[in-house]
Amino acid sequence: MKLSLSFSVAVLIVLASNSDAYTVGKPRASQVVVDRRGVLSVSAAAVAAGLLGIPSEAQAAAAAVQDSLDVQSFLKTGMDAGGNMGVSSQAGKSRPQTGVVLRDGSDVQQDKQGNVLSEILTGTKANPMAVVASFQSPWKLETGPYFDVECRDSKTGEGAFMAVTADVGGKRLSDLSTDFLLDRLFRPEARFSFYGPPTDVKVKSSRTEGNYRYVELGFSTLSQSTNAEIPRKALLVATIPEGTNNAVMLVGSSNASRWKNGADKRVRETIESFRAVPAPKTGMKLRAKQRGPEPIEF
Repeated sequence: MKLSLSFSVAVLIVLASNSDAYTVGKPRASQVVVDRRGVLSVSAAAVAAGLLGIPSEAQAAAAAVQDSLDVQSFLKTGMDAGGNMGVSSQAGKSRPQTGVVLRDGSDVQQDKQGNVLSEILTGTKANPMAVVASFQSPWKLETGPYFDVECRDSKTGEGAFMAVTADVGGKRLSDLSTDFLLDRLFRPEARFSFYGPPTDVKVKSSRTEGNYRYVELGFSTLSQSTNAEIPRKALLVATIPEGTNNAVMLVGSSNASRWKNGADKRVRETIESFRAVPAPKTGMKLRAKQRGPEPIEF
């Protein structure tokens, strides 16, 4: 039996569980600076096969990940123009890892108004917790082989994606360091790190409002084709749903030039709309959705 939550019911559950409104105000002046990393790597370290495989909507058409990934092309379009598939790709080169594990029997959905709904699993395989997450996006929901829960504009590179941190170790949201939150985004196998970790990472502001933590930052990624650094701006929101031990995040970003010309407003509105709460209890067993040939571990 497939679990299918309609937008109307699920969004009401999210809103009912989060009656307080949280807004992202104007950020404070620049604060913490993460030291610039020394040497830029031109190729990412090879990592194990993807934890989550391929979204079910794209299984029939999904191609293997290529040996070389064009970062600039990927950040702009969500697709890789880095060349033909090689031997290591056939062996199973990893795609970006976000920490997101979809619940078996559910699908990521987006309605005509841009409302995105997903049901994910946090915790461990032995002790999973189901979480319903929602947000409103002006960008299209992506379903290709690189994406877990992500919306983006393929022409401009603006977009937002969900991520899940490691176990918070019993800490409160306000006690988590920004480094802990950013580790999921900037580790070698993460979303922005195909050719080495992003550089010039600067945290502009960080604050907690109710059950949600907001971090605004800037960073640069390396272009494979030109070796030029591409500045980007980002805003993330994180929350630890009741009864869980992981922070669930939504991260919105754009290149720096578009950020100054209206992208910041679109990203902020998307981030403000994010909610993640425990899913309603059911009699169904909590299983990770199999999205590829590899076993899922979380």
